Amino acid sequence: MVVGLCVALSVMGVSCSDDGQATGTDAGTGADADADSDADTDSDTDADGDTDTDTDADTDADGDTDVMDSNLTAVWANTGEDKVTQDELRATADGSAVHNSVWDGQKISIFGARNEVVAFNLILEAGDGGVGNVSVSLDGLSGPNSATIATKPVTGDGVFDWRERHIELFYIRYLQIKGLSDVSYNLYDERHVPHNLRRPWSGDGTANPGTGWSDRPGADKYYPEIAVPLELVGDFSVVDQNNQSIWCDIFIPPGSPAGVYTGTVVITEGGATTFNIPVELTVHDFELPQVPAIKTMTYVSRSNINRRFIGEEWPSDPTDVAASVLITDRHFQLAHRHKLTAIAIEGASRAAPPSAEWTSRLDGTLFSAAHQYDGPGADTGLNLLSIGTYGAWIAHVDGEAEMQEYANGWVDWFEVNHPDVEYFLYLIDESSDYEQTEQWANWVETCSGAGSALMTLATMRIQNGPLCPSLDIPATVSGVRGVPDEWEALTVHYRDLPDKRAYYYNGVRPFVGSFATEDDGVSLRATSWIQYKTGIERWFFWSSNYWRDNWFGGETNVFQRARTFGEFTSVSDISGETGNSYSNGDGVLLYPGTDEVYPEESYGIQGPIGGLRMKFWRRGIQDGDYLALAGAIDPTAVQGIIEARVPKGLWEYGVDNPNDPTYVHTDISWSIDPDVWEATRAQLVEIILSKKQK
Repeated sequence: MVVGLCVALSVMGVSCSDDGQATGTDAGTGADADADSDADTDSDTDADGDTDTDTDADTDADGDTDVMDSNLTAVWANTGEDKVTQDELRATADGSAVHNSVWDGQKISIFGARNEVVAFNLILEAGDGGVGNVSVSLDGLSGPNSATIATKPVTGDGVFDWRERHIELFYIRYLQIKGLSDVSYNLYDERHVPHNLRRPWSGDGTANPGTGWSDRPGADKYYPEIAVPLELVGDFSVVDQNNQSIWCDIFIPPGSPAGVYTGTVVITEGGATTFNIPVELTVHDFELPQVPAIKTMTYVSRSNINRRFIGEEWPSDPTDVAASVLITDRHFQLAHRHKLTAIAIEGASRAAPPSAEWTSRLDGTLFSAAHQYDGPGADTGLNLLSIGTYGAWIAHVDGEAEMQEYANGWVDWFEVNHPDVEYFLYLIDESSDYEQTEQWANWVETCSGAGSALMTLATMRIQNGPLCPSLDIPATVSGVRGVPDEWEALTVHYRDLPDKRAYYYNGVRPFVGSFATEDDGVSLRATSWIQYKTGIERWFFWSSNYWRDNWFGGETNVFQRARTFGEFTSVSDISGETGNSYSNGDGVLLYPGTDEVYPEESYGIQGPIGGLRMKFWRRGIQDGDYLALAGAIDPTAVQGIIEARVPKGLWEYGVDNPNDPTYVHTDISWSIDPDVWEATRAQLVEIILSKKQK
């Protein structure tokens, strides 16, 4: 397994240690490979991050233009999963140190399949004074037989028109991490904490004596997170002694010819071109499915949308109501483009079918060119509807007879209109009143009509599922602390029965990657692999737009404050800002494009702005499609790859003491090096293509 991984790494220009980990060894020579057309001797930093001796507007032998009196001290690229905090000047310090699977010092190289979104992250460094009036563009990629992957200029709400716009650039905004996320990991073992925020430790993860918050390398630094469409920003500045990331998403349309596509990232400063960076995309001869193998769901709050975009939670003016529907639909579209399934409050009244706006979501019309959509899942409807999310049905249904009438109506409607869509009644959230939960579930199960087929869901630890035998889906939090055999047996029980389901939600290290803003960039990628490995049928992130913390303190300026959930009551010498459930990014994957609560942050668009954690999660979900395709060809090899990448997840970690199954001392099982993950994806490509070669 290590040999195969190292071969894949070497193909991408990254060396490998004996344990199969990428070492980051320079894949280039530390100087331009091109022959410049003159012999200028000024020393500047070139686009490869190395020191070049050409600062004039010269043309190299390959026809590309390198640095021309740039005030940026370095430009380079990575996958984005190696998070570069805003203060880092890695390439300015040593250009060869930043070479990786995407960046060889001279060009950006990425690969993917048809119907896949691939990405890279461009980092612009200003190590010798601030740089103003910077612009970045990538107009298109040219491939075999005159094929192109194109884009087009847009303004304002045009960012929600994805037709013929398969390349998107984003200006990354940063959030300061002032404290550790309390709900995402525990501090009794520093190895549970993301790598860049660990105190020096030894033994079983015990921090070295005398170390504190300031000894965590990432303490108080600004982490990349908010991906603002570059069209909304225009020219920008890079502050002295800082960097600025520009993220690029490239959707490879179905039907694209396989082969190499090339283009150029152009950087200008004050209107003059200073960098032309080659981009090379290899499109492989297979296609990812419209419906992903890894299934998810994340909640979208309509009231939060209305309050931020319109100024009131439940508008009555017809114009505002129409705007609310449009804006909400765009939240669903952006989630869909990231291969995520959005759910909302539906079925809060006694009426079935769902409200009219759900028609286009379920039949796929919302995700069609008629609604300006193109991308993953085009013309493909949602595969899920949550009825009465978070127990919203309770106030409108009273007693067993009404519950059964309610269930009958929903099942009858789905059987006629959308028999292939999964749906369930969301009974209640994290309740310990198991007797009540079982009563509700039993009322549905014992319906004399079609309603008995309505599945019921409640969030609870799966160990308590047997207390509610009529419940179909005990969605369980991923912070597994218990006897492994018990957890696995129960998960398999719910997973394998045709009338039951195994769902897990959120993310707690070390059992899976977390959703914390400060977690490693591969965190959610690892979560998807663990989901695939364990056969968990759907992964739930409890909210995507929790812009007001109803539990702990009201509205959040999500563009300025990383903490989205929990209290800030004190500053700890160990964990920085802290308080009950203090968490960065919890419940937030999307950001308001218009903000009536914090108008100074408003971009004036009628739809959401995405975050990088959505893109990291999408990468893992797409990996799941690679696993499914490759697994159908060589299941033994793929199982070995899975075991190598995520040796342990969830209950597989076990516990230190079965008599007190609440803790475990361990590091995470997966590599945090994106190059290792990309090399593994290359291995899966080889397996998938081997069938075509035969």
